[in-house]
Amino acid sequence: MLISLRRFVHDQRGASSIEYAIIASGVSIVIVGVIATLGSDLKSLYSSVASALK
Repeated sequence: MLISLRRFVHDQRGASSIEYAIIASGVSIVIVGVIATLGSDLKSLYSSVASALK
């Protein structure tokens, strides 16, 4: 039982997939932040263009 536990603790096969998942979640958080910031800027831009066209 102790040998199996040691093998499990030292197993590195799944580490890269976990690292990729962490990187992907970080990138998605950045994308959401950029979209939220640009979304409000684009809304004000389109509003000013619409009012200028009226």
